[in-house]
Amino acid sequence: MNALLLRNGRVIDPSRDFDQVTDLWLADGKVVGTGPRPAGLSGDVQTLDCTGRIVSPGLIDMHVHLREPGREEDETIATGTAAAVAGGVTSVACMPNTEPALDTRMSVEFVIHQAQRAGFCNVFPIGAVTKERAGKELAELGGLVEGGAVAFTDDGAPVYSAEIMRRALEYCKMFDKAVLVHAEILELTQGGVMNEGLVSVQLGLRGMPGVAEDIMIYRDIVLAELTGGKVHILHVSTAGGVDLIRQGRKKAEQLKAAGKPSFWISGEACPHHFILTDESLRTFDSNYKMSPPLRTEADRQAILEGLKDDSLTVLATDHAPHAPEKKERELDQAPNGILGLETFLPLCVTHLIEPGHLSWPQMLAKMTCNPAAVLGIDRGTLQPGRPADVTVIDPKVRWTFDKRESKSKSLNTPFHGTELTGRAVATIVGGAVKMSRLG
Repeated sequence: MNALLLRNGRVIDPSRDFDQVTDLWLADGKVVGTGPRPAGLSGDVQTLDCTGRIVSPGLIDMHVHLREPGREEDETIATGTAAAVAGGVTSVACMPNTEPALDTRMSVEFVIHQAQRAGFCNVFPIGAVTKERAGKELAELGGLVEGGAVAFTDDGAPVYSAEIMRRALEYCKMFDKAVLVHAEILELTQGGVMNEGLVSVQLGLRGMPGVAEDIMIYRDIVLAELTGGKVHILHVSTAGGVDLIRQGRKKAEQLKAAGKPSFWISGEACPHHFILTDESLRTFDSNYKMSPPLRTEADRQAILEGLKDDSLTVLATDHAPHAPEKKERELDQAPNGILGLETFLPLCVTHLIEPGHLSWPQMLAKMTCNPAAVLGIDRGTLQPGRPADVTVIDPKVRWTFDKRESKSKSLNTPFHGTELTGRAVATIVGGAVKMSRLG
């Protein structure tokens, strides 16, 4: 029996409200249990001393762009998953805005095969809602599910037709799959470089108003209620969006409590949206350019409040690598997006745990069992018998992020040279140690 003992760590499993200093036992790719050596566990046991560390279910990042197929100059499945493991992430859900899009069973199976070949972490493909992500005709959703798609989105673009979005929700309900929403009214954002507001006016740059996001969020909450579907709002960036999700979740809970047909609405926050604001664009540095854009201090505070009151139940990165020659273009020509996988955990520790916005169990829930619930995957828990995906965290270590040491193929991050607190010191996938900084 291939066994691993994680000794004397603070084991936090938000899926079971479990939080105590104890031993965690893994064997044959599964969680065996906590406490004394389980009966029947024979043979040699590899031991990792986790004293002073946090032992968590493997982190899940449900919003990652791996770029393959089609844009391998930015990232590949191998380099992206290597970056994930380096950051303590054991499972990623990858977006379908590849070239070609992940809109066929064959393309989804290709991603799964490439991830297995790379051998770093679990990769769960997300299929396109519409063919070629063009917004005109539903993709073969059933075939995508059979191929391994765990959810659907046209991320990078909204599903613009309300009729198509309604049908997508109805079909996805048959498969118990979520539709992940990139909320944007394109007429209001066309040609925009940054958030529309005082800073954009002062800089003379075309802006993207927050209401362009809010309008689409409202539409899709209403459609979720109409269909009884499952909607998850990606990379929420506005105060209005947070409040709409808060109201939608309350209504869904009220319907459920009354025994009436209900629906699912959830939302996610990315570190850059609760750390940075549009003031960063005064540097004209394209590493601060993203979609949705960095917004105001009031929006940033609203996202923090949404995380605290559980209106936003998921933390994710929107890891969006771009080759250096692309990001070094003029601001209006450079693509949107930044790296996220290797700074995900430490940025959250530094800006959520240290200021006291969230406790460790609260934060880890948003990085483990909550995204697993959105995607409907068998991950994000340390319950005995479940897959042995584990992240070991040093909660106190202070270190400086150097993008030149990143496992990603790209370098586009505004956090180069930033001093951070907390870091993954071991990443275990299926019971195998994929990364270790333990001495």
